[in-house]
Amino acid sequence: ATADPAGFRRALMRWYRVAGRHALPWRLTRDPYAVLIAEVMLQQTQVDRVLPYYLAWLGRWPTPGSLAQASIGDVIRAWGGLGYNRRAVSLHRATGVIEDGGGHVPREKSELLALPGVGPYTASAIASFAFEERVPVADTNIARVLARAVHGVASPRDLGVRQVAATALSLLPLRGARDHNLALMDLGALICTARGPACPECPVRESCAWREAGYPASAAPSRPAPRFEGTARFGRGRIIDALRAAESLSEGELADLLPEEHRPFVPRYLSALQREGMAEQTAAGDWRLPVAKAE
Repeated sequence: ATADPAGFRRALMRWYRVAGRHALPWRLTRDPYAVLIAEVMLQQTQVDRVLPYYLAWLGRWPTPGSLAQASIGDVIRAWGGLGYNRRAVSLHRATGVIEDGGGHVPREKSELLALPGVGPYTASAIASFAFEERVPVADTNIARVLARAVHGVASPRDLGVRQVAATALSLLPLRGARDHNLALMDLGALICTARGPACPECPVRESCAWREAGYPASAAPSRPAPRFEGTARFGRGRIIDALRAAESLSEGELADLLPEEHRPFVPRYLSALQREGMAEQTAAGDWRLPVAKAE
């Protein structure tokens, strides 16, 4: 870890008390269900985009039981605009598991990890932000801060996942771990950004190993992202968007709504969506969003 972890934490917390995003609604609660909703919505989605969805979601489904009783189709419709529709289905299934277990989001990490759609990061975030457990949290922003400030490299891609986790644990204070994790997260989101970091404004710049190394670029090879409009995720997303707006549509009607390059793959897309619980076929052979509740 950094040569002076206590000094690093003091500087970080002084900045966080003034500049942190304290008013975000999911930070004003310790309700683990609300934290679960926020963390799933925030996966690969920006805060400003999530805010209205989070508030509307909890207004409509304020408890795990209320969400578990909703139809999967209604849940997918409410998710429209957030992307990665599979997250909505996993969240719906997770509340079914929670209800079967007594209606309370579990506290133990092993039980959290057993919930559909909950991985190591989300489990740690719920443990820290809802239950105030002394556990490290390492989202993309935190991992970037640790890679730069502690290890002197530009990106967490230059480190291993285990090294990032070990560094996060080494910096964790004995008390106030929740605020510490949130402060690191905000530092990465507001100051130590992926592009154009505001290094002169950074509260830990004096101990930043990346600054001392001369801000080297990442040595990890970058892979060019495929054209999104040509991916299966794009085609499947367009199908779900169409089904949100219609009671049901035939396979041909759905194919007509997609660009030419996707039309041969519509049967494959529909089969995958059906397998994942995001679409179902009617008795007449058309397609719709599922109307059933969680099993």
